[in-house]
Amino acid sequence: MIAAFGIRGRCARCDMTFELKPWQLNAIAIDEPFECVYCQSGLQLRGRKQQRQFRALDQWALVRPSMIILTCVTLLVALVAEWVGLLSVIEQLNLSLVTVLIHCLVLRFARHRQRMTLDLQAVSPLPIEQLARVACARLRQR
Repeated sequence: MIAAFGIRGRCARCDMTFELKPWQLNAIAIDEPFECVYCQSGLQLRGRKQQRQFRALDQWALVRPSMIILTCVTLLVALVAEWVGLLSVIEQLNLSLVTVLIHCLVLRFARHRQRMTLDLQAVSPLPIEQLARVACARLRQR
C-alpha cells in the first residue's frame, strides 16, 4: 500500500498519540476499524479531509527510489562527460555536489510531507451477530 513512516494517530477517546504500524495503516486504507494501543477502543479515520491527505501519501511512495536512480544516472553522466573531456574536473565536482544537494533536499521535503498526525475517532464495537454476518458474507465471496 504505502511506503510511509512517521504517520501518527491520536485517539479521540484517551487522547494519546502513537506511531501507526503498517497493519494499522492498511486498516485505515481499507476503512476498517482497529483497536487503540492504549484504551483498546475501536478507531477509524475521521473526516474526508484527512482521508484525502492519507490517500495523497501514495504519490510520495516512489520519490525515494526515483531520486536514487536520478542521482546515480546524473553522477555517471558527469563522470563520463569528464572522461570524454566535455567537463573539467572542477565542473564535474560541482555538478556532483549540486546533484547530491538536490537529492537531499527533495528527500527531506518528501519526508516532511509524509509526517502527519491523524485524528482517529472512536467507533462503537459491532455486536457478535453482526460480525458473524459480515464474516459469512466475506466467506461466500471467495
